[in-house]
Amino acid sequence: MKKTIFEEMGGTYVRCGDYFIPNLTLPEEEQRFIGVWGQRHKQYLKEYRRGVYLNLLTSGRLNDYLADREEQAQKRFERIVEQMAESEGITEQLKATDQVAWVGEMNNIWSRAREVVNAELIYN
Repeated sequence: MKKTIFEEMGGTYVRCGDYFIPNLTLPEEEQRFIGVWGQRHKQYLKEYRRGVYLNLLTSGRLNDYLADREEQAQKRFERIVEQMAESEGITEQLKATDQVAWVGEMNNIWSRAREVVNAELIYN
């Protein structure tokens, strides 16, 4: 019996009942940390950019891509928070004198910064 191209390239099959199913494996990929930003982007890709998600998954680049997106989003978030706090005059002095006001202002800034990062890096 003549070998298929798949078999010529070193591929093997498993018999399941009357069918032969190819043994397919994903390429090895270094596992890197994926935090909340990476998980959100992964969910977005699964739901709205299925082709991109499957391409990254089958090529073995999904974890690296999500880890890079995580790092970018975290750095952008921290930079935005720092800039907003500076422009609005939220300082350590305020934190020392009126913690409740500082917490309220910082929660407001964090919320706005999350929205910016989501719009720019996560849900696009």
